[in-house]
Amino acid sequence: MLTTRKKYSKAFKRDAVSLVAAQGYSGAEAARSLSLHATLLGRWVKEAQAGEGQAFRGNGRLTSEQAELRRLKVENTRLKMEKDILKKGTVFFAAETK
Repeated sequence: MLTTRKKYSKAFKRDAVSLVAAQGYSGAEAARSLSLHATLLGRWVKEAQAGEGQAFRGNGRLTSEQAELRRLKVENTRLKMEKDILKKGTVFFAAETK
């Protein structure tokens, strides 16, 4: 049996987080009243607190820092491959000149 994952709007997530953050409900209370799992609401609260305005971006939407980190990782991998090729070429030509 396949189950589809529920999707919640940004507004719903913000309202749920405000129950915990601003209105003083416990995470378990707020989750129970909204028919959510407590860990899901807890994750939303953490994301809202650490998000610095970037909370609830949606799937696949990276922050500028995450995009830069991804770009740098790709570049780093490419540079390591180039360095390895140059090392192998140096060894090859050094052996050929002997």
